[in-house]
Amino acid sequence: MCLKISLTLYRFYKHDNMGNDGGTIPKRGELVRLKKKKEQKDRDSELSFRWRHCNITQEPLEEPIVACGLGRLYKKQAVIEALLDRSLLPPRANHIKSIKDVCNLRLTPNPAFKADAEKGDGYVDRATSPYICPLTGLEVTGRFRFVLLWTCGCVFAERAMKEVKTKVCLKCQKPFNEGDVIILNGSEEEIDGLRVRMEARQARLKAEKKAKSEAKQKLKAESQGSEAGPSQSSATTSESAASTSSAASTSSEQIPTTESVKLPSNSKLMPKAASLSKLTFGAGSKYLPGDKRSATDKLNDPAFKKSRDSYNVAADPKASEVFKSLFTSHKTHQKQDRAHWVTYNPFYN
Repeated sequence: MCLKISLTLYRFYKHDNMGNDGGTIPKRGELVRLKKKKEQKDRDSELSFRWRHCNITQEPLEEPIVACGLGRLYKKQAVIEALLDRSLLPPRANHIKSIKDVCNLRLTPNPAFKADAEKGDGYVDRATSPYICPLTGLEVTGRFRFVLLWTCGCVFAERAMKEVKTKVCLKCQKPFNEGDVIILNGSEEEIDGLRVRMEARQARLKAEKKAKSEAKQKLKAESQGSEAGPSQSSATTSESAASTSSAASTSSEQIPTTESVKLPSNSKLMPKAASLSKLTFGAGSKYLPGDKRSATDKLNDPAFKKSRDSYNVAADPKASEVFKSLFTSHKTHQKQDRAHWVTYNPFYN
């Protein structure tokens, strides 16, 4: 009886209310296709990837780590390779023209971080970071904003920089200004502001370099001018010395020598040969100029005789017995069975 009543109610509901099988009534949202909502990124995962991977190679960051003027992080090795081969440089890093456009980061290590190898079936804790803020102790995971001081490369939490307002680095005591503070991994609006700061910084450095080169050239020109003054005075001195020497030579030509003046042989004014040699070559001189016997006397020197092939040390009466024993011509070497030299062949040793 109950079954008949339920079947009757089902037929009445189905035919009168235009329901589907089973008496279901579809909604409008199930029949009309609506525009799908844009898929939103996981912000925590995106920030964690930015803080742990290089913006050029997308590989995990390894020390040394550098940052550009827009606050993006890179591996220094990847930056050098990209500068050597510009095809490796992505479009978002085209503002890096040289190694001077990046800054080395001086990060503070996290003592509580354990750098264990990631396992495929294990849990990886992304909430921890190998680096922290040296003032607040906040970990560099992307949850908190961090800033870089371009003058020294130290990294602090933005919260610490707001609480301690100073123009000197709190870690290395190096001064900085407002334009040297760079937000790391900031938003698109912040990157636009950092780009303006970067261009202003590059223009300021270029102007300072130009002023320094101009000052250097000016100093060099002044030094050359100061050197030109003493050189002119030295030239005047040399000219006066040359005139003095020419006058002395003229006066010496006017004075007659002993060869030009003819004196009698028994004259007391005629110098002797010994005194002439002393006057001409000094008291220690032995030979006169043009003396052909001087070369022969040199060849007859005992030191030159020892260099001849006919010289024998054993027959030299002036050589000592100890000195003679050093040579093979000595009588002690005549009875020696082994050679007095050393070769690689053991037969001759």
